[in-house]
Amino acid sequence: MEKTVLIVEDEYLIAMDLKFMLERRGWRVIGPVATVAEASRLLEVELPSVALLDVNLGNELVTPLAEELSSLDVPFAVASAYDRPELVGGAVLGDAPNVGKPTAETRLLGVLAKLLEH
Repeated sequence: MEKTVLIVEDEYLIAMDLKFMLERRGWRVIGPVATVAEASRLLEVELPSVALLDVNLGNELVTPLAEELSSLDVPFAVASAYDRPELVGGAVLGDAPNVGKPTAETRLLGVLAKLLEH
């Protein structure tokens, strides 16, 4: 099974770092994209194995996308500097693992591997 990950991150350098880190480890990256609307459009074309979400996307929160992913049964993690992202982005983020920001490669890979077991 091919491992695919949707990356939703509005900071370009962080998004590209995550993309290259995951591609080096055998993941096929969908995106990265910087908005909820762009991510939703990609979901119409292809469902990823997992998703990695930034909580705060400029002037919008990732909450509607997290709700959409949940309804599609796509597991996701957040990459956030917030200790409790659910306090910012809502209850839908409450059970999502947080890989932190900055994101350590070993933590990121471990969390995504666990999400694949979903």
